[in-house]
Amino acid sequence: MYEAFFGLRENPFTLSPDPKYLYLSDRHREALNYLVYGIQERKGFVVVTGDIGAGKTTLCRALLSSLNGSVETALIFNSFLSEIELLETINQEFGLPPGTGERSRKRLLDALNAYLLANYGEGKNAVLLIDESQNLSHGVLEQIRMISNLETVREKLIQIVLIGQPELQDVLAMPALRQLNERITVRYHLGPLERADVGRYIEHRLAVAGRGRAAFTPWSYRTIYRYSQGVPRRINAICDRALLIAYTREKVRIGAGLVRRAVRDLGGYGETGGVSRK
Repeated sequence: MYEAFFGLRENPFTLSPDPKYLYLSDRHREALNYLVYGIQERKGFVVVTGDIGAGKTTLCRALLSSLNGSVETALIFNSFLSEIELLETINQEFGLPPGTGERSRKRLLDALNAYLLANYGEGKNAVLLIDESQNLSHGVLEQIRMISNLETVREKLIQIVLIGQPELQDVLAMPALRQLNERITVRYHLGPLERADVGRYIEHRLAVAGRGRAAFTPWSYRTIYRYSQGVPRRINAICDRALLIAYTREKVRIGAGLVRRAVRDLGGYGETGGVSRK
């Protein structure tokens, strides 16, 4: 709505996880390096956790878009799956035909194993990435452990990346999942942006969208950090509303006062990033 007024090609603060907008803070760069290391070194399991809106999904989309043709990928966003549905979805994502006959775990696992062996024989790697993994049932997590057993004498045939909110670590620490938890050798927790990163994050997104003439002031950066606590999704929501208000007032300069108005319009983020209950 306001893009033309500010001279932007598109909305720079959409909540969609578009990898071209990924801002590589030190923490995001480190998380990306952990992911690449786990995949390239065939570590079998990688776990990345982070709070809601920290940028986990955007980071993973950027990872997948950066992988070359030697890596086949399967991306699963629906974590509310049964064990059979999980296997069917994995095979579908890897492009395996549905096949005929009995709908059983053995048939699906045999098909996946045959595919992974052929893929390995061609010198390729395979990555299974599951988002919102904190919602996976114990049975499905155990099935994922069984998938990780698909390996040669020397190397894992498939690298499994579990992405989730912090409670994923609590789930994995349960005694019933001890065997799975002990196999995870690469872990990273993605924290929020530092205050110094907020301005650079905003400027990065504006630059990707065409830069335009919107001008956030240094005090607006501080105010945005105060209310967002460095969480990218909250920053996006505040900036989007601030630009809308500036557009309705025909202003291109976004100061701290306008940011506070945007926060009130959004329901009022508290100083710790929570939503005000007033």
